[in-house]
Amino acid sequence: MAMRIEDYALLSNCRTAALVSREGSIDWLCLPRLDSPSTFGGLLGDDSHGRWALRPADPDATVTRRYDRDTFVLITRWRTADAVAEVHDFMPIDPDPAVDVRRTDLIRRVVGIEGVMRFEQQLSIRFDYARAMPWVRQTGTDEHPQLVAMAGPDAVILRGAALKAADHQHSGEVTVAAGETRDLQLTWFPSHRTAPDPLDVDDVLARTKHWWQSWADRVEHSGPHHEQVVRSLLILRALTNHETGGIAAAATMALPEEIGGERNWDYRYVWLRDAALTLEALLDHGFLALAERWREWLLRAVAGDPADLQIMYGLAGERDLTERTLSSLPGFEASAPVRVGNGAAAQYQADVVGEVLVTLSAARSAGLKESKFSWPLERQLLRFAAEQIDRPDNGLWEIRGDTHMFTHSRAMMWAAFDRGVRAVEEFGLDGPVDTWRELRARMREEIDREGVRNGHFTQYYGTDEVDASLLLLGEVGYCRPDDPRMLATVERIEQTLMRDGLLHRYRTDTGVDGLAGSESPFLACSFWLVEQYAATGRLDDANELMDRLCSLTNDVGMLSEEYDPRENRQVGNTPQAFSHLALVRAADALTRTELRPR
Repeated sequence: MAMRIEDYALLSNCRTAALVSREGSIDWLCLPRLDSPSTFGGLLGDDSHGRWALRPADPDATVTRRYDRDTFVLITRWRTADAVAEVHDFMPIDPDPAVDVRRTDLIRRVVGIEGVMRFEQQLSIRFDYARAMPWVRQTGTDEHPQLVAMAGPDAVILRGAALKAADHQHSGEVTVAAGETRDLQLTWFPSHRTAPDPLDVDDVLARTKHWWQSWADRVEHSGPHHEQVVRSLLILRALTNHETGGIAAAATMALPEEIGGERNWDYRYVWLRDAALTLEALLDHGFLALAERWREWLLRAVAGDPADLQIMYGLAGERDLTERTLSSLPGFEASAPVRVGNGAAAQYQADVVGEVLVTLSAARSAGLKESKFSWPLERQLLRFAAEQIDRPDNGLWEIRGDTHMFTHSRAMMWAAFDRGVRAVEEFGLDGPVDTWRELRARMREEIDREGVRNGHFTQYYGTDEVDASLLLLGEVGYCRPDDPRMLATVERIEQTLMRDGLLHRYRTDTGVDGLAGSESPFLACSFWLVEQYAATGRLDDANELMDRLCSLTNDVGMLSEEYDPRENRQVGNTPQAFSHLALVRAADALTRTELRPR
């Protein structure tokens, strides 16, 4: 049975990711890509849906874990009454993103520290979201045991320890004494090919550590919450596909926003909004080259008629993300349905063009040079925004109820035209700047007239409700953070959306999202409130809330989408790019207050 969401740590090779529990069980792994069908799917069910468990035979063994410095090499230390040993889990990363993927490896190195420790290993391989029971055969020798499993297009080979079959799973033991090392290697490969040779673990471990640490050493940050900022940026990099440049919203699918509820979505895709905001966070910390790669990805994904623009794509720009329900996986703690694909890909969300153009404008200001097609792409996006200017949308939170004129969406349309004007005025690019100025002015007049009621901004035109997304209006320059309307909005948000010191996105009991049930506070929203507090001089409130939020990270610095303060647990998909990029932005806001003249 899967553990709590916060009990998992992430392994990544920047192509896919695995989740490892505190008990040493790899319960989630999709191969060879993050959005491939699962090979280990126990996270959304139980042991029978796929896992790779490795832990001491002693049931009283205690555990601590950490990453090896600023890497995704996970070191889990086990201690018994008379022995200490470690398991070093990692996914080798190839420094060349252009390498054709014909193998994906996951290595578990068992290291004896003190005494002698016996580990138990249990392996259940279930391809295709646990719909394919593999054909498994022993292909090694007593001296060099290996096991091969295959079904359809997929195959894996496991080397390093003998395993015996029983009840559709394999089990065995690994014993290490002080000073000894045992390496277990699992390798995915296409089933029509010959199994790849084993890796030199010492070599790939050293190269993988160096790659991650070298990347982390380039992070430009000095200020409060430095460790959390670096780990968050590493997580954002781990969610960025090494080959295509696509930035996934999370590493998982169908983890519930409400335990036992139906709000279970597949987040392994590239939301233009999330990717743009992630890129802004990376840009602010010195990673300009990633902006260029993502701009190229965007050009490929959006290519053609901007009328075909989607709000999300696959990791390589795939458009078909048809949502469907899987009966093969019962769901995390029986939270059903388990959905794969995402129907929100077909929605119109008016804010997306604004987020993309705000980020590309920031990249331009940071020194990213124009390519042959970059500015024409932005002009096409602006044309699309102008054509859709009177169309209600599904909003930032991709509601599945009625569409509205969401105030945040309208403000982001204002931001899109504003960045178009800036590109012409400040960088000399060509375009119908008079038209963009007129549209920008039109949006401002409309928002000021229709998006404000009782002195505060509203969730959408015609309501008095508020929405946490309104906290972003100041961040994109629509108004100052200390604008009286924004201060009134913050007060209303605190009154109606704050529960147990954390912010909800909006009030679900109004029925605005068209879904049953409720949800927990959305972590990114509370980080946005930290930014707002910092910008308006409420520094005690900002620091208190920031400390609270950082305390909600798990023991290896990960955050999911939401947090349930009544059950004291993380909920929603993990690790969530939106949560981590919001953490970075909030920390930056606090840094700016420290640097501000007094």
